[in-house]
Amino acid sequence: MVVGAFPIAKLLYLGVRQMSKPVANRIKAGARRSEFFKNYICLPPAQLYHWIEMRTKMRIMGFRGSTIKPLNEESAADLGAELLGEAVIFLVGGGCVLLEYSRQAANSRRKEEELNAIVTDLQTQLAELTLTTETLDAQLREINRRLISLPPAIKK
Repeated sequence: MVVGAFPIAKLLYLGVRQMSKPVANRIKAGARRSEFFKNYICLPPAQLYHWIEMRTKMRIMGFRGSTIKPLNEESAADLGAELLGEAVIFLVGGGCVLLEYSRQAANSRRKEEELNAIVTDLQTQLAELTLTTETLDAQLREINRRLISLPPAIKK
């Protein structure tokens, strides 16, 4: 019984994805501690996300012209850190999907090239066999022509 190859690439991708969660958590913790990271990396996307979310909710509920208060700094920092962590996990997952796709595409390309090589080889063999058949046919016609041209006395 033949056993398939161990999917080491898939296992590696799974390991990378699992490792991205603790890395994202560490990034979140660092974002909460660092003032620069908090003010310039976490707060702007969090405030934008809050503004879009609240604007959408207000429109759904029928409040069109309402002004939206920005989040306080602590809530915005937490939301920004969460968004950043989710973005890291999403990017790692997307990268894994992209790598798997490119690996599968390379495998299918290799298999297609092998099939093309086999088809080319078979076409070459067919051409050689056709040439051999034509040669044998010509030789058979030549032998028949010579046989017919023999005098009748020799035939008996």
